Amino acid sequence: MKVDSAPIILIPDHEPSIIIPKHEPYRLANMRPYTINGTDYQPVLSGKGIVQTGIASWYGQKFHGHLTSNGEVFDMYEFTAAHTTLPLPSYVRVTNTDNGKQLIVRVNDRGPFHSNRIIDLSFAAAKELDYLTTGTAPVKIEVIHVDENNMVTIANNPAIPLSQFLDPSPINIKPALPAPTVTPQIFIQIAAFSDQTKAQSLAQAANIMYQHPTTVSKTQAIYRTLIGPIKNRTLADALILDVKGSGYNEAFIYIRS
Repeated sequence: MKVDSAPIILIPDHEPSIIIPKHEPYRLANMRPYTINGTDYQPVLSGKGIVQTGIASWYGQKFHGHLTSNGEVFDMYEFTAAHTTLPLPSYVRVTNTDNGKQLIVRVNDRGPFHSNRIIDLSFAAAKELDYLTTGTAPVKIEVIHVDENNMVTIANNPAIPLSQFLDPSPINIKPALPAPTVTPQIFIQIAAFSDQTKAQSLAQAANIMYQHPTTVSKTQAIYRTLIGPIKNRTLADALILDVKGSGYNEAFIYIRS
């Protein structure tokens, strides 16, 4: 895609995961300085105490299913964000100062690379803060830093225990939905072979190419090369487009109960 957009197909029953801050070690590989479009960026060593105000944008379909700078798969239906210099991963409380709406997001990507923007939110996060139609919004961002002793520093406020932060419930955290008793597993069948060696060779290549687990399943004398299990149907829909774009036109989504 040359131009980013909202989802081509909306998933009406998709519920973004609740973001609950916790201690996560920073990825040292993402601390190195880097240059984009002639501009140098130097990631900070810690997000503790950081507060910023500025303009937020959002990103979606163009990057959906691709790897973030943190090495994770970008899911535009989750509450994530990109920042040029915050350590990865970081937790940030974002306030839309136009309407007062707040949301906690997990920063796992780099961007936005525009001089007048400070953070790039996922499609779901921008929808929650109600600025999809305008494309940008004035925001205040406050880092929620959790150290190895589970002490939480919100923006530049005094540290408090994580238990105190979580009880009462954190700002804008919704109650979790009850988990279904049986969770179907989602796979993509890339191809089927009568030769086990070919099926295994394709599985090894697909694991590297698509950055997802792969397996070979045998049904009678047929060996099926599968990607999965995949986190959700949203990612599967995005991933199968890449698979078919690689020439496997007969690939299809397979759901195992």
